[in-house]
Amino acid sequence: MSMMKEFKDFAVKGNVVDMAVGIIIGAAFGKIVSSFVGDVVMPPLGMIIGGVNFSDLAFTLQEAAGSAPAVVLKYGMFIQTLFDFIIVAFAIFMAVRAINSLKKKEQAAPKAPPAPSAEQLLLEEIRDLLKKSR
Repeated sequence: MSMMKEFKDFAVKGNVVDMAVGIIIGAAFGKIVSSFVGDVVMPPLGMIIGGVNFSDLAFTLQEAAGSAPAVVLKYGMFIQTLFDFIIVAFAIFMAVRAINSLKKKEQAAPKAPPAPSAEQLLLEEIRDLLKKSR
């Protein structure tokens, strides 16, 4: 099998396309969550704590010297990213939970037994005829 044909088979599979769509939607969702956390959640939280802007929270480990920039530990940005992660993880958990509940409902729904095949009907007819002949 040539490499191009093998790659085509791989790229056209439904799972790869679904995964690509999921990654694109996930990236867009991540931007929305980052904006939500940075622009909606963190300002009121900072206000409640006493007017703190989390993105400004940092420790300066070494001051700027000449052309060398300062070495800064930005723990406020880490806290904001942690909030991003928690919200994204919770949203994904809720989506997976909803999908699983739909699958459970689908599996729990009683299904009608399949209609007997022509072969089964014929065998039943033969059985009934044999019972009558005894």
